[in-house]
Amino acid sequence: MPRQLVAVAPRKAALVDYDEPEIGSRQIRVRVEYASPKHGSEIGVFRGEDPFVADLFDEDWRLFVTRKDARIASDGEGPVLGNQWVGIVVERGEEVRRFAVGDRVCGYGGIRETQMLNADTEPFLLPVPDGMPWKSALCLDPAQFALGGIRDGRVRLGDRVAVFGLGAIGAIAAQMARVAGADYVAVIDPIQKRRDAAVAAGADAALDPVSEDVGLELKRATSRAGVDVAIETSGNEQALQQALRGLGYGGTIAFVGWARAFSGTLDLGREAHFNNANLVFSRASSEPSRDHPRWNRQRIAATCWNLLSSNQIDCQRIIDPVVPFPQAPDAYEQYVDRNPQESIKLGIAFE
Repeated sequence: MPRQLVAVAPRKAALVDYDEPEIGSRQIRVRVEYASPKHGSEIGVFRGEDPFVADLFDEDWRLFVTRKDARIASDGEGPVLGNQWVGIVVERGEEVRRFAVGDRVCGYGGIRETQMLNADTEPFLLPVPDGMPWKSALCLDPAQFALGGIRDGRVRLGDRVAVFGLGAIGAIAAQMARVAGADYVAVIDPIQKRRDAAVAAGADAALDPVSEDVGLELKRATSRAGVDVAIETSGNEQALQQALRGLGYGGTIAFVGWARAFSGTLDLGREAHFNNANLVFSRASSEPSRDHPRWNRQRIAATCWNLLSSNQIDCQRIIDPVVPFPQAPDAYEQYVDRNPQESIKLGIAFE
């Protein structure tokens, strides 16, 4: 039987068998070649810390309300882990016209050996063109949130930009800032491996928030003016504090990271108060977007796919490390949960 990566208990992953149903007339079956998890929001579910476990976000009221049956599973089969995959179509229903057997495609879904999808209704099921690296295809999801931050931050030609947090979203955002015409791009992350990868991909400067006064260094690098835009992807309150310190007067912070509750060290009575900072919360999947109706999630995704498939964004150092599928449970626990400093975005190879 085929297997999939499942959170069987908080902070415990395992490969679990699953049944494959008969294919429908409008469906395709895909043999997965490569896959990757979502390191940010998914890790909360894996650890049993997801706010959606205890509370439910009510779309009508636009706020969290208590979920009466709140619980965190402690044993048995839990959610399938994983975010995106690349694979080959091995079977299609008789009414499918969009894809042929042998086509390489990319889509959303868990880390599992096969995927079965409706070829007509899956909005982010995309053909992978020849010459497009599989690592680039697996970066479609973080690229969308990176582009959302770039657009919400209003990065323009000649701007000075600082990107805080160099997971996949931040690493891609730094490259997108350059594509958008930024004159200066600084990246900030405590992990040396991530800083090195961002500099290799074109960042002008890399700062370590543990050993450097990031806000001061950004002011020094810009002749005291500060950066025009800060893209904050880590969700860390001290990163936000340093973004406020390094921001130019009237500049904008696009807060992309999904933050947990702050501990109380954020001080909005300092630079935020004196520098007239604009703080914008950015989430590409929230509809309608600020640029509705001209822009929506589909247009954001299509724009990202064009950037990735044309190799304008380099993802080779972002998907790292890559491990064989049988090692996925241990690798997920090590690289995503316990030692995130050893990876940027974990890759799983099924070959």
